[in-house]
Amino acid sequence: MSFFDRHKKSFFLLFCIICLILAGLTTNRFAPSVFEKSFGLVLTPIQGAVYSVGDWISARFRAVTNANALIDENAELEYEIEELKLDNSRIALLEEENKRLTELLELTEKHKAYETTGARIIGKDPGNWYDIFIIDKGSSDGLKQNMVVISEGGLVGRIRECGYNYSQVVSIIDDSDAVSAVSPRTGDTGYVKGDLNNKGMCKMELIDISSKITEGDEITTSRFSSVYPEGISIGRVMSIENASDTSTKTAVIEPGVDFKHLDSVLIITSDTETSVETVNESETASEETSEEAENEENEENEEDEEQN
Repeated sequence: MSFFDRHKKSFFLLFCIICLILAGLTTNRFAPSVFEKSFGLVLTPIQGAVYSVGDWISARFRAVTNANALIDENAELEYEIEELKLDNSRIALLEEENKRLTELLELTEKHKAYETTGARIIGKDPGNWYDIFIIDKGSSDGLKQNMVVISEGGLVGRIRECGYNYSQVVSIIDDSDAVSAVSPRTGDTGYVKGDLNNKGMCKMELIDISSKITEGDEITTSRFSSVYPEGISIGRVMSIENASDTSTKTAVIEPGVDFKHLDSVLIITSDTETSVETVNESETASEETSEEAENEENEENEEDEEQN
């Protein structure tokens, strides 16, 4: 027989005694025993320290989690900001393109006597001024050498070289070209070309010494040019001085075109002489029609007076 079997009754009795003691100790929880007070006195500081360490660790973990969340949120916001910037850039480009097309349309309407085509500038000589530049159309688009180039404000220049898909334009502010010009107010003529001493400006030379041209007068292309059609605005007179030979005058001309900020131009593709003749014929026919209508109205008025 084993030891447990021999003392089974004794073990059971001991267990019952221990249960009675524990029951007595826990009968009133509002009045802790001396043992519990002593145990709590030792355990409480340790428990507080453990809780503080745990709370600190939990706070650090939450901080790291929040920091990662903030980093992700910040990255997402930066991406959205970049997208908005790109959208704004696209809108600005579309608005600029719309403005350019509107200006070309208005310019086309203004010069509807001629057949024209629009082109965009894709290159130019170094510097701030568009004295010689490249456009994105050429012989494949029906362009030819010496075709006239215009823009908002008036005359730009002419095509000097024509490639298959590009053309080189020399403008009126370049001193290598000259334009036969006239003052519509006085009828005085001369030649306009770029002014080397005053970049971006032009000068009108060989003006008769007796000319009545004054500051502020508009200067346009004359009918004597074999390249440029008559009546296209070149610019306005800024100042006048006597030439060195004292038999002619020279005028400083401010171009109507902004040669610092050119973007698009219009090329006259039709035969300018034919177009001018057509315009003149239309104007003449219109004037004759107006005169006929006026004569008929006068005759009717006379008949009415005779009847009265």
